[in-house]
Amino acid sequence: MITAIVQARMGSTRLPGKVLMELCTRPLLGHVVERLHHSKRLERIVVATSASPLDDRVESFCRQEGILCYRGREDDVLDRYFMAAKSYAADPVVRVTADCPLIDPVVLDETIDAFLREKCDYASNTIDRTYPDGLDVEVFSNKALEKAWHGARMASEREHVTPYIWKRPDQFRIYQVKAKRNLSSLRWTVDEPEDMDFAKKVYSRLYRPEDSHLCRPGKIFLMDDVLRLLEENPEIQQINQGFETNEGYIRSLEKDHIVPRPESRTGDVSDDGR
Repeated sequence: MITAIVQARMGSTRLPGKVLMELCTRPLLGHVVERLHHSKRLERIVVATSASPLDDRVESFCRQEGILCYRGREDDVLDRYFMAAKSYAADPVVRVTADCPLIDPVVLDETIDAFLREKCDYASNTIDRTYPDGLDVEVFSNKALEKAWHGARMASEREHVTPYIWKRPDQFRIYQVKAKRNLSSLRWTVDEPEDMDFAKKVYSRLYRPEDSHLCRPGKIFLMDDVLRLLEENPEIQQINQGFETNEGYIRSLEKDHIVPRPESRTGDVSDDGR
């Protein structure tokens, strides 16, 4: 079953609690899930959060909204994803993060289609980036995820879900989805307070709750709508410029070290499946 697993936790280093911060009267996570529901390819959506007490609020929100939720290890995100995928028989897995309130369901479907068409192990628009930061989509087979789960030994490969896969083109069939033009300089993710200011500006201009609510799916704004808005209002684009892309992964590399294999760990929460 084609399943989006949305990575979400409250303990962000740069912007704590961001996944439940309010954006147009709705939490960030709610907008991400809402936009995923407009995908024509997804068959299931699961939020994967941690077993930390900080993330009780994430589980509570999911329960309130009727969203499937899995809770697992806080720092070993690869393990959390693998166990979530296993719990919900996800194959392929579509990786999305809860800090991308402009995620585009059309771009997501194009990436899923590429994965299915190319019969690859991993398809994404993130390796050689041509889409705005914040429209990231990764699609990979359950088999590739399991192989990464067994093989990843470096902390950077366990704190992040897919590096073990995309760093090994000799072991995995990899396909890169590219935009018609290079938009990689645009930043549409939410990692800093300025990113939230940017998202609020965009939503205040383009978001219409009556068109977007899950109970009444209608037309939502897409990438081209945001591009048009920024062309007409270039000052909005300047709100959050100057930050580095993939800063979290870069920090992981700086402090990288070998960790035990997941099969050898004891006393850890890994499969509570709530």
